Amino acid sequence: MEQREKKSDILVSAEGYFAELVKEGMEFRKIHSDPNVEMYLISLLNHYLDARNLFEQTNENGVKVPKTLAELYLVAQNSEPTVRFELLKKLGDRSLYISGFFADSLQRKLVDVDYYAEMGGVAYGALADSAQDSIAHVYRMFSKRFVEFVDVLSYISQSGQVQSDQNILRLYDRYIKTGSELAREKLIENGIVALPRDQMKSTKQQ
Repeated sequence: MEQREKKSDILVSAEGYFAELVKEGMEFRKIHSDPNVEMYLISLLNHYLDARNLFEQTNENGVKVPKTLAELYLVAQNSEPTVRFELLKKLGDRSLYISGFFADSLQRKLVDVDYYAEMGGVAYGALADSAQDSIAHVYRMFSKRFVEFVDVLSYISQSGQVQSDQNILRLYDRYIKTGSELAREKLIENGIVALPRDQMKSTKQQ
């Protein structure tokens, strides 16, 4: 009965469902922010509920949108303010969502998750410089704490999934490259002792 009610709630209000997931993810990760940040994450999840939004080819003005993150950033830097803002937001949001939900698949590509984290952080930082008031604060928080919010989305995506040996290797690689605390904790849950990232760096240098 409870499962049926939950499914019904999802159909009636996707935003309500995502609000519960974001709250659970933030509490599990012990991340403190503010309601505006949580609302932004809920909106992000709701937007990408339609997977076609990951592959948009044109913007509202019918202008073709570049496919790669680097192309998005380059075009944004050479666009008038309104288009620039739109493209930077698309770049930041897409980087955040893909890093959280498709990090494992990125391990098999030339462009890795750390690249998405870097590009997303830069995009949100630029948005913070050009936005005002509360939304500027949200963008700045995403820019400075990008990996933390990736972990929230990863928790939402991975919660309840059993890690295979191959996935454990990907988790380890992700932890080495990004310092993700969620990846480290998942490794420990699977019996893999992972040193703090700064200790690993000092060990390599020695």
